[in-house]
Amino acid sequence: TSITSAKIQVNGVNLHYQQTGEGSHAVLLLPGMLGSGQTDFGPQLKSMNKQLFTIVAWDPRGYGQSIPPSRDFPPDFFERDAKDAVDLMQALKFKKFSLLGWSDGGITALIAAAKYPMLIHKLVVWGANASITQEDVRIYNGIRDVSKWSEKVKKPLEEMYGLKYFAKTCEAWVDGISRFAEKSDGNICQQLLPDIKCPTFIIHGEKDPLVPRAHAEYIHKHIKGSRLLLMAEGKHNLHLRFAEDFNRQVEDFLQ
Repeated sequence: TSITSAKIQVNGVNLHYQQTGEGSHAVLLLPGMLGSGQTDFGPQLKSMNKQLFTIVAWDPRGYGQSIPPSRDFPPDFFERDAKDAVDLMQALKFKKFSLLGWSDGGITALIAAAKYPMLIHKLVVWGANASITQEDVRIYNGIRDVSKWSEKVKKPLEEMYGLKYFAKTCEAWVDGISRFAEKSDGNICQQLLPDIKCPTFIIHGEKDPLVPRAHAEYIHKHIKGSRLLLMAEGKHNLHLRFAEDFNRQVEDFLQ
């Protein structure tokens, strides 16, 4: 089945999304920092089961083709994304749906599942964290300058945004996310985790250079009945690098 691209107005912004499949189980894919459906979820849009699932990948406001507006990072940017994501799916007439969230998209998905429990069927997150430590801030500052990124990771983003917007937005993200570390517990959404009632699957790459394993373990510990899978060779982008294995694990869980 083909992948359609469209825009729909949600909360005053024209949000871009891609959609494929005709299954009865709707699934929303939530990308990471600077991410879009196109850059972050190629193997999922292409290869996930189109008979079982209807798959939607969105570009959060200020990312991908959901520009304008330009991306900014107010203190509640994760809550704003969570509301946009849920309202997008409702605008597309999905009554209940599952969330697959990577990295920042995983944080957004955790918040959405906690705040809108009646709408969320199942939840899968990887490369996500519910708080920010000083060590995390040190890691983020290591990626602040996009000219130091590997060519492979940098190229698709530079093509999508142009160097100026890409570089500026990455710096703004590092500043925005680092602000959470100024709170005593570095909290982003720790208090919401016990409110997540849907079946939850947490995947973590043991070689993730951006998100230490303790974050995945914390989320697992505080979401009742959740499952944790550690992928020995997985890095931050384990769903791209090991797409076949990832897709199979996730499809088994969602069924």
